[in-house]
Amino acid sequence: MNSLIAQFSQHLFWDVNREELDPEKHRKFIVQRALGHGLMRDWHALKSCYSLATIVATAKGLRALDPKTLAFIACVGEALKEEFRCFTNKPSARIPWIP
Repeated sequence: MNSLIAQFSQHLFWDVNREELDPEKHRKFIVQRALGHGLMRDWHALKSCYSLATIVATAKGLRALDPKTLAFIACVGEALKEEFRCFTNKPSARIPWIP
């Protein structure tokens, strides 16, 4: 297993084989999981893997981030929320199914 991937919590990658994760090839996946579901130690592990500029640039291209995660990465990265794809392309409102 890559030593960088081994730094992250087990729960982040429960559904994939951690040994097959490549930090460069799977950067979007790793950043999304660490930001959305990680602990503070996972944030520090993420910063040890990638530069802050790389993390922010990757996060800007993600389709979905919850509002708290978006606020956090925008603040830390000194970026506007409007620069993030998940802010500008929100999914359609779900309409409940009525029989």
